[in-house]
Amino acid sequence: MADFMTSGQRSAHMAKIRSKNTKPELLLRRALHALGYRYRIHDRVLPGKPDLVFAGRRKVIFVNGCFWHGHDCPVGSRLPKTNTEFWADKRRRNQERDWSQRHQLAEMGWTYLDVWECEVLANADLLVDVTGFLER
Repeated sequence: MADFMTSGQRSAHMAKIRSKNTKPELLLRRALHALGYRYRIHDRVLPGKPDLVFAGRRKVIFVNGCFWHGHDCPVGSRLPKTNTEFWADKRRRNQERDWSQRHQLAEMGWTYLDVWECEVLANADLLVDVTGFLER
């Protein structure tokens, strides 16, 4: 199946995809702030630049995009119909990098939680899980 966008259109579309301050990340940040939690964002000192850093608790939260990190939900398990080898390899490298960064954080004494984009957008119980993680 041929791509319905020209190379220039595809490039412009991909350039709009952000890695920071995504909608799921902002929703989670607002909800946690409203509950009284204070945090730093995107701390470059820590491996992986976690989305939310709770330094006093030595805990971090990553808000992962389902497609980019290969989640097993319907969005994450779908591969594009064109250039499938490239995308499968890209997602595999993302997962390997994620694993390495989580391992480094654990060695440094930090605890992490991965929150998926689909969980933020659809799960009302997510805050219970996240606050449980933060209070442990």
